[in-house]
Amino acid sequence: MIRQAKGRTPRRPPKKPSSTQKDPVGVYCRVRPLGAEDEECCIEVISSSTIQLHAPEGFKTNRNGEYKETQYSFKKVFGVSISQMELFEHVAKPLVDDLIHGKNGLLFTYGVTGSGKTFTMTGSPGQGGLLPRSLDMLFNSIGPYQAKRYVLKTDDKNGIEVQNEVDALLERQKRENMSFPKPSSSRQKLDPEIADMIKSEEACKTDGVDEDSSYSIFVSYIEIYNNYIYDLLEENQEDAIKPKWNGGGTPVRQNTEFIPPQSKILREDQNHNMYVSGCMEVEVKSAEEAFQVFWRGQKKRKVANTRLNRESSRSHSVLIVKLAQAPLDADGDNILQDKNQVTVSQLCLVDLAGSERTGRTGAEGTRIREAGNINQSLLNLRTCIEILRENQMCGTNRMVPYRDSKVTHLFKNYFDGEGKVKMVVCVNPKADDYEETVLVMRFAEMTQEVEVARPVDRPICGFTPGRRNRNQAFKEELSRKLDERGGPIDRDVHFVINHLVHSLPPLPSCELTDPHDDITLPRLIEALRNRHRIRQLMIDEYNNAANRMKSMLQEVDSIRISKDDLIHEQNGKLVDKDKIIQNNKAEIERLEKKARMQDHKIDILQKTTKIYEDDKRSMKYELETRDQRLQREQTDKRRMEQRMHGVVTDTQHKWEKECDRRVNAMQLEMQNKLWVKDEKLKQLKAIVTESKTPGRPDPPPRQTQPQRPSREERLPAKRSASPSPAPTVTPVRPLHRRSRSAGGEKWVDHKPSSSLDLGTVLQPVIPNAIQVSTPSEKALSKCDRYVLTHQEVASDGEIQTKLIKGEVIKTRGGGQAVQFTDIETLKQELTTVPRRKRKSSEGAPANGDGTDGTWTDVETRCSVALEMRAGSNMGPGFEHHGITKRRKP
Repeated sequence: MIRQAKGRTPRRPPKKPSSTQKDPVGVYCRVRPLGAEDEECCIEVISSSTIQLHAPEGFKTNRNGEYKETQYSFKKVFGVSISQMELFEHVAKPLVDDLIHGKNGLLFTYGVTGSGKTFTMTGSPGQGGLLPRSLDMLFNSIGPYQAKRYVLKTDDKNGIEVQNEVDALLERQKRENMSFPKPSSSRQKLDPEIADMIKSEEACKTDGVDEDSSYSIFVSYIEIYNNYIYDLLEENQEDAIKPKWNGGGTPVRQNTEFIPPQSKILREDQNHNMYVSGCMEVEVKSAEEAFQVFWRGQKKRKVANTRLNRESSRSHSVLIVKLAQAPLDADGDNILQDKNQVTVSQLCLVDLAGSERTGRTGAEGTRIREAGNINQSLLNLRTCIEILRENQMCGTNRMVPYRDSKVTHLFKNYFDGEGKVKMVVCVNPKADDYEETVLVMRFAEMTQEVEVARPVDRPICGFTPGRRNRNQAFKEELSRKLDERGGPIDRDVHFVINHLVHSLPPLPSCELTDPHDDITLPRLIEALRNRHRIRQLMIDEYNNAANRMKSMLQEVDSIRISKDDLIHEQNGKLVDKDKIIQNNKAEIERLEKKARMQDHKIDILQKTTKIYEDDKRSMKYELETRDQRLQREQTDKRRMEQRMHGVVTDTQHKWEKECDRRVNAMQLEMQNKLWVKDEKLKQLKAIVTESKTPGRPDPPPRQTQPQRPSREERLPAKRSASPSPAPTVTPVRPLHRRSRSAGGEKWVDHKPSSSLDLGTVLQPVIPNAIQVSTPSEKALSKCDRYVLTHQEVASDGEIQTKLIKGEVIKTRGGGQAVQFTDIETLKQELTTVPRRKRKSSEGAPANGDGTDGTWTDVETRCSVALEMRAGSNMGPGFEHHGITKRRKP
């Protein structure tokens, strides 16, 4: 639905009150008791109208370095020991009196969340608040003067219509036959949470009720949530899951889809008063029925569990009590059928939601939005009060922004002079609420400076007062006379008398025409004697019948007396039974009261359990979500591990192939180098044999390029095979073996003082080296390489020397560190007298690790010259034995 754009509404001149008298807004303060005795208190009640605020410990000081103490005055201050009854007598009782006399009233509670606003307004079992006590006083005052149901009824335009008795009776029958729930009566069982709200000794009523009028009370209950108005008494909210049908008769949504309640709108009636359009107004006839209607709506109110309050109100609730007063007609029997003569007054009881800071309540998501709307509506209320105060004190004419909030827009008429306004400020004296309490006090102090025009009395009609009492007295007198006469028997009395007169003999003519007439008088005397005789006979017959009746009555009386004795005896027994019944009733009342208290506690525990279950479900859902996320992450991790494992396996296999390829290439290269060295050694051997052996045959012609063996010949020989006897080894002077450590770097030669000088030819010679017995940072800083000489006893009992080599690197902190890269082992062995021939069975072990027969070692073969026999075709790659050089005899 697209709404048409509205033009700017012309500003209506302000309504001038008929009376120039004004009353300030009545502001009262109530201090809540501390939750724990050891809590710090920041409020002190100085007098019946003044309180003082103390800054708590640890709070920031003012500019002078001292804690600032402030005092605030109110119309009345109620301490922690005040009762609900005393609070009602000072605050709400005058508003109920004005309501009965046709004047409007507005009462609302204001304060920080958790300060006791709902308890002040509603109360608890045995301690009813302002709302139930106001309803109870209202019905106690006008109870005997209430009109029958549906005689006065509300229309949809904030007005009252009057129906005659016939229409009201038809509507009552129609409502009883319909499926709507019947209005609850006072005899029905009340809800345990609202039972025993008010004690019988605390009931009160007002004086001065107009007895010439009939009254009807209508109750409506709404809430303002997120700046939207919802009807808490709307019947379709209890059954919100319904199908919705369009104009064609087909459903537009499924039956299980939730239909949210529709918000209401504010309208202005013909008297320029604001009202909630489409709001349900229930006619109630007793305080208990009104309690039931209120509590039915209270259960639908938006509440939530916060860190500061277990049942925090999330909306502003407004209970509107409308009283319709219609005068009686001139006879004082029926209601005057003129709706213009009906006076309507209403009392609004408002429980404002508490202002709160989201940082303290720990609100999230929806709770943050609710708190923001609550604080915004309260801020608009403060703004309206400030502008009203400024207009009244400074004479300005600023426009009050009532339309910025539903709360201020609904109650704008009260601030314009349509009724009295009162406010109860509830405060919590604990130190945590100090900052917010200061703001509440400032607003309350400013509010009581605003003045509201006093409403005038409204005359009802010009009929003579006392009509109801005169009509009632006439009916009572008529009923009394009828009871004395046994009912309506006037016609029967005349009939009996006439019958008796006609049964007597007729009288003769009594006319005297002559004074000497002697016939008329005797005849008349005779007739009278006959009538007297008949009368006497009738009297005798009557006496006989009366005696018979008397005897019968005496007999009946004797029977009655005997029965009375029996009844008296039974009454004695009944008295005893009544005492037992009274004792049982007292016990039952005590148990019922105890059961109601237990039901109240059970309901509170059920609500708490529901809140905890909701938290548990939310946490469980969050835990399941996190578990699913963790499982997905673990699955992804395992999948990644498998993928990486496959990559590592492929890479390892690839490097293994690469290493095998490089090893094979290195082996081939080393075999080639070994073959070249073997060729050189063969030539050297041939030269040595030719120069020192006379008469030897001529060497074979020297080949310029040796033939390279085939691939099968270049295969490495098995080192572990025992060599066959062949040429002998001729020892030559061993050449000096140059250490691997020789190079261009500068070395640190670390030789401990315990090292032994073996004097062997395999001693390392390191030029340009610094020899130290203990390495130092100074020596390491000058060198690039490091070698440590370490000696130990080998398994065969000989001393072996290990040269542990490393590189000197600089650390990030400016020092030096040694990274070891190689270990070289030097071992000394005892030599035996070489034999001229060695059998193939003698020599090295089978695995080829012996020192005498291992000729494949490059260093050993370089230090020993091999002499080849003439014509030998042995070369590198073949298995052979070295032949020692023969000495001359």
